[in-house]
This record gives sequence, structure tokens and C-alpha cells, in this order.
Amino acid sequence: MRITIISLTLFALALLPFGAPPVPSPRATLALSTVNQNPQPQQTPVRPPASPTTSPATSTTPQDVDETNRVTINIVRLPITVIDKKDQPVPGLTAEDFVILEDKKPQTIQSFNSDFERLPVYVGVLMDTSASTAGKIKFSQEAAMNFIHTVVRLRKDRVAFVTFDDEIKLHQDFTDKLDLLDRAVYGVKKPGHHTALFDAVWQFCDEKMRGLAGARRALVVITDGDDTYSRASLREAIDIAQRTETIVFAISTKAGFAGTVPGVEAGQVADRGDRDLESLCEETGGKAFFTGDFIALERSFTKIAKELRSQYLITYRPTNNIYDGRKRKIEVKLAAKRDGLKVRTRDGYTAVNDTVR
Repeated sequence: MRITIISLTLFALALLPFGAPPVPSPRATLALSTVNQNPQPQQTPVRPPASPTTSPATSTTPQDVDETNRVTINIVRLPITVIDKKDQPVPGLTAEDFVILEDKKPQTIQSFNSDFERLPVYVGVLMDTSASTAGKIKFSQEAAMNFIHTVVRLRKDRVAFVTFDDEIKLHQDFTDKLDLLDRAVYGVKKPGHHTALFDAVWQFCDEKMRGLAGARRALVVITDGDDTYSRASLREAIDIAQRTETIVFAISTKAGFAGTVPGVEAGQVADRGDRDLESLCEETGGKAFFTGDFIALERSFTKIAKELRSQYLITYRPTNNIYDGRKRKIEVKLAAKRDGLKVRTRDGYTAVNDTVR
């Protein structure tokens, strides 16, 4: 099998005119490389300008955008989760139950789909293998496989497995074969050094989450600490996830698990790394879980599975429908106040042309 290593420097230079993260420092080696010997066929990555939630993408070139400044946005797609006071998904709502605001201006709902369960889910599992995880690798592997077994529907959903430290490595491309995933996850033996979390999110979304027509996209990040090595910022990681319509969930392994995993006191959510994880998840429509025992961890997986099966998909055509490169703020409300119900979706997008399909 041909092993492909993408030069990150060339990759960054190719994207710089279109708002990609800055060129990495010489020390960075963040090539997304396939290390599994039996990967599933994968789509050729698309590397367009960069941007939000268009579907399908326009055929206009970046030069056309610069010359006319009148390229229009097709539609914005919003996967939406509604939960009750018991943190359970709420089914049975209709388009009339929702109000969509973009930059505080009401938007007209173009389409509404509550039958989201029939669509396949493509999930990227990103596991932290930095030096601080040396005593937690086995736990992280168990967490990754437990998640896969809990959430993934055989012959319907697909999972890819990636590790990140100094490098970002694709051990298994999207597949529904549990034996390949098991081999990839448990094949990880040695940790690296630094933590390139934001780069992993940015590059996986850009390389793998485009062109998945008719599918939902989610990332699950298993990590124990702060980003220490990325060229991409938190904001850039959030932006690429929003633009590729990817919901991010995080499982923190920072807490101690019944004395079996080294770490701080269970349930502690306080430092910058914790807040960054929460922002990454909440602004993309997901959630971060800071669990203190294995039972709580399993409950977290069950919650993620329920949410992915109970979402509503709303599309609308923005009233301000020009690609101007600005951040657009999205707010979704329920038309009538209902005690205890909360709406969760991504909170915006950057209005630039993209090829998400």
C-alpha cells in the first residue's frame, strides 16, 4: 500500500490566501498520514478557499469573489438538538416551533427534517497521545472502543481513528468494520511529546469532513489537557468545524477514575484547557464531558448516541446572502417558551465560499 504523507508546509502555503491558519514553525510535523495497512477507500480531499455552511458549493472562483463581491450564499444548514431539564433529547417538534436569527435578524426556514436518524453518521475519534497521557493510554483506548461500540450502528455509520501529539496520524480511515477499528485503537503503543489538539481538529475537518453528502458529521476528542503545540488557534478550530458542519464532543481524561487513572480530583473543570474544550464543543453544537468514574463515562457515550439520533435539521437562506468574509452570529430559539428546554446548535459561521457538500 502506498503510504501518503501530506506536506503540511505546502498545504499551509496553498491555503494561505484563503484564510487558513498561519504557516507552522519549523519544529511542527503535523502530516496527516495513513498508518493502517488496510484502510477503507477514501474520497480525494477538497481544498477550496475555506468556509461556512453552503450546500452545495457555488462554482464561483475566488477571483470572481474578489472582482464582483456579489457571490451569494446558497443555504445554511443547522443540525439542532433540543434537550429537557433531565438532559434528554426532545422529539416531535416541527418547523413552527423554531425561530432562527442571524445577526439578530429573523430568517425564513427553507426546509425542516426531523427524520435525522435515517442518515448515516461519520464520526472521527481523535485520541490524545501526548506525553501527559503516558499513564492513560490504556484507559483512552478502552474509552475510544466503548464509545465506538455504544454509538456506531453497524452497516450504517462510519468511524475514523486518529491520534495526535507532535504529529497527527490517521490509523484507520472511515469504516464500519469493528475489527479494523479495534486493531487500530489497540495498536497505539507509545505516546509522543506535545499536544496539537487544535491542529488535529482543524486538519481532520478540512481533510475528511468535506464531500460527505447526505451524512451527519461528528468528532469525539479524548484528551487530558491543554493544547501546547498547534499552529491553529482555538478560534480557527471552531471555525473549520462550523464550516464543515461538524459537531464536536469531548471526553476529558484529566480527572482521576477510581484511582486507576493518574490525574486530578474527579470532576474538576476549571483551567484554561477545560474552558477551551467547552468552547470548542458548545460553539459547534456539541458538549464536553468531565466524568469522574466509568459509569459516568458510559452514560456520557449514551447521551452522545441519543443526541446524534434525535437532531433536527433546519436550512435557511440568509437575508444577508453575500460572501463578505465576516462572522455571522446564529441564534436558535423556541417560538413558545417551554420550561426547562434548551436548544443547542453551532453559534455562527464565517461568510466565505466553501465546497462542503
